[in-house]
Amino acid sequence: MWKAVEVDAWIAGRKSSLEEARVTVTEIIERVRKDGDTALRQMSRHVVLEEIAVSDEEREAAYDEVDDSIIESLADAKNRIERFHELQKPRDLWLEELEPGIVLGIKTTPLNRVGLYIPGGRAAYPSSALMCAIPAKVAGVPEICAISPPPISPMTLVALDLAGVTEIYRSGGAQAIAALALGTESVKPVDKIVGPGNIYVTLAKIMLRDYAEIDFPAGPSEIGIIADSTADPRIVAADVLAQAEHDPNAACILISTDPALPEKVGREVAAMTAKAPRKEIIEQALRNSGYVVVRNLDEAIAASDAVAPEHLSIQVADPLPVVMKVRNAGAIFVGRYAAVACGDYAIGTNHVLPTAGYAKTYSGLDVQHFCKTASVEMVSREGLEIIGDTVETIADAEGLHAHAESVRVRRRQK
Repeated sequence: MWKAVEVDAWIAGRKSSLEEARVTVTEIIERVRKDGDTALRQMSRHVVLEEIAVSDEEREAAYDEVDDSIIESLADAKNRIERFHELQKPRDLWLEELEPGIVLGIKTTPLNRVGLYIPGGRAAYPSSALMCAIPAKVAGVPEICAISPPPISPMTLVALDLAGVTEIYRSGGAQAIAALALGTESVKPVDKIVGPGNIYVTLAKIMLRDYAEIDFPAGPSEIGIIADSTADPRIVAADVLAQAEHDPNAACILISTDPALPEKVGREVAAMTAKAPRKEIIEQALRNSGYVVVRNLDEAIAASDAVAPEHLSIQVADPLPVVMKVRNAGAIFVGRYAAVACGDYAIGTNHVLPTAGYAKTYSGLDVQHFCKTASVEMVSREGLEIIGDTVETIADAEGLHAHAESVRVRRRQK
């Protein structure tokens, strides 16, 4: 079960799983496009779906079903996540005079309406509710709606309420993404969809980008671990299991400069798996997992960058040089005490991250995902004289003479 793998094969396996779902997802999208709420009800597997929208009364009643200690922990996590994301908030407008009479700047505007996909089914994820909703709230998005597979856990309802979500709907899988993008009788379409999900959810997000923008592909969880001989095999194994228990399609890869470490980790993985409450899921995920032995840390970094893992744990004697050289990772956890679970819940950073190699080109969820920018140009007559000759010359060279004339007519005015 714990085996040596080739990096290229591991990467190919993460990509191919998405394509295998394309036919199914296409059919689901068309059903929602055609039948709206009826399709959502028909595709609800676990419960009879009568009301798609969650009422205010249900939201309030959820607090009575959740232990006070859990509510307090969710509130504490909310405050930490909010504090970190407040640091990311851009100015509404900044302007700077770069030359006499030429003032340039950026105006930042929050999106008007966003949809959050909150996973459910195998487990409740109130943490994902906080991670998706809080940066949207910090950004100033006025309409934040969430959708989650029924029955929605009271913990998730509480987390969404604490984070300031304005609407909550019941639906899961690719059909939920289609509802957010295309709209139904109950669900008004959104401008952007964010949040993690399985391969069907992830592919639906990709396929519906003509209707609603997305954060990035955020599919089944994964971890890459760069470790040397100083790494604790039990801690490495614990990090492997923490990701493997998410989903049968989760995947883990250990990249080690110590040839003896993988075997030690494998023994710990086997012992921990035997006692794990989610043993069946872990065993399936471990089929997608394994280790690579490399000669030095430069090779380890190169292998990790090729994988571009969602989570990267660095457990080596001198980690900061490795942190500086790594280019591709959704989030980086440094040292044996930096458990990925800290980032998953309450340290303040966001756990919605690109998977399946998309960390090569995408960043994790943050406040900027919920904003758009427009450049601002303020030009006086003095500024137009400074830039005018250059604009006219280039416009005429391109054959766009009306462009040049639009500047000349201004310059001729007294």
